This record gives sequence, C-alpha cells and structure tokens, in this order.
Amino acid sequence: MTGLTYADYLRMDDLLSLQSPRTPHTADRAVVLAEQFFIITHQASELWLKQIASDLDAAAEALRPPHQPEDLELSAEFLARTVELLRVLHEQLAALEKLPVRYFAEFRPYLAGASGAQSAQFRVLAGLLGNDRGGGSLYQAYRSAAEHLGLSVAEVCARGVGAGVLHRLAEALLDIGNGYWRWKVTHLALVSRMIDQRDGTGGTSGAGHLARRIALPFPELRRLRSLRYPD
Repeated sequence: MTGLTYADYLRMDDLLSLQSPRTPHTADRAVVLAEQFFIITHQASELWLKQIASDLDAAAEALRPPHQPEDLELSAEFLARTVELLRVLHEQLAALEKLPVRYFAEFRPYLAGASGAQSAQFRVLAGLLGNDRGGGSLYQAYRSAAEHLGLSVAEVCARGVGAGVLHRLAEALLDIGNGYWRWKVTHLALVSRMIDQRDGTGGTSGAGHLARRIALPFPELRRLRSLRYPD
C-alpha cells in the first residue's frame, strides 16, 4: 500500500482551487455564487468533452481496418458510453436554467472577451461527428469498417439487425447524433434566454451564431436508414 488517498488521487486541492469568480467579493453573495455555478458547469462540461472526444477517437481507431471482431465490439462500447455522456452534457445545460438572468447580467461584464465559442474541444468534437452536410472522421471510419467486411452502409441499413455489430454501431452513431443535436439546441435556448438578441462576449452574434451551427450529424446514415422504414 502506498498511502495514496482519495484527495491525492483526484488532486482535490488543485481541482477545488480552479474556480475563481471575477465578481468582486464585495458584491452580493448571490451574484458571486451564481458566477461560481457558471464556471463549475462549464469546467465540468469541458472535462466531459475531453472524455467524449477521447472515446470517439478510440472508437474510430477500433473501426479502421484491419480489425478483429472484438475491435468492433470495443468500438460499440465506446459509442454507448458517449451516448450517456452527451446526456450528461445536456443535463448540465438544463441545470444552468437555474441561473437567474439578473445575476448573470451582473457578472457578464467580467467575462470580457471569454466565450464558449472559443472552446477548442467544441471544434474537436465537430471534426469527429461532422455536420448535416457530411460525416466526420468517425463516420468515415465506420464506413471503412463496413466495406472491410464486404458491405456498404446501405446494405447494413437494409439488413437491420441481421447485420449484427455493424447494425448496433449504426444505431449508436444515430443516438450520438441525436444527443449532440439536442445538446446544441438546449445551448441555443439557454443563450437566447440569457442574452436574447445581444452579441456574444466573444464577438459573435450570440444566439444567431449558435443557431447557424446546429447540425444533425451523419446525414448519409440517417437517409439510408430511413429507406428501411418508408412512409
């Protein structure tokens, strides 16, 4: 036994020192705590984004040929976890609805030019998932996996459960796409509630900027799957 403690393992002192509201301590305590809530929520989101991006990158790597059957199952596990983590991200944004607008208005000037639009991990995730015009690197890896097994994505969708793990992977991708879209829509709703038509702190058009970037990933997969269930 090394004597490692829970606090040491998680570096609790470092972790709990990372929240530094810029609202003066002389301000109303409710405003200071509101900014702390805002910071914690965004820091936690960035941590989950780190895990999501890592899992999706690992899932894509497991899909790329040559691969073994167990690699595809491993990819499915990574994708299933991502579905749940996107749900966590969504719930964190929903929690921010409990941030009173009057308090946000008081500490917002202290954000200066800082903005969620500057998140590097947002861009990493977008590169993995793609948008409503085309699939990102994750979908390209999935398509390569299907082709390596002698099937097109269209054939996988047509076979349904008969395609085995490829079917489960396709369904997981669609669940991820839906979760990603829901997270983006919730973010837009939250920003609209907080700043209405005002510009974002990072110089963007605020809600308008977010609205233009909401996308439902994996358009080809969604189109091909819909052919199996025509109206």
